[in-house]
Amino acid sequence: MKRLLALLVLVLFASVTLTACNTVQGAGKDIKKVGEKIEGAATK
Repeated sequence: MKRLLALLVLVLFASVTLTACNTVQGAGKDIKKVGEKIEGAATK
C-alpha cells in the first residue's frame, strides 16, 4: 500500500512539474514576442 501511494505521489509530482515547465516556456515566448514588438516600435 505504501508503495502504491509513493508511486501515485511521484506520478502526480511529475505531471505537475512537466505542466509547469510548459506554462513557463509559453509565458517566456509571449514575453519575447512583446519585447520584439516594443523594440520594433522603438526603431521606427
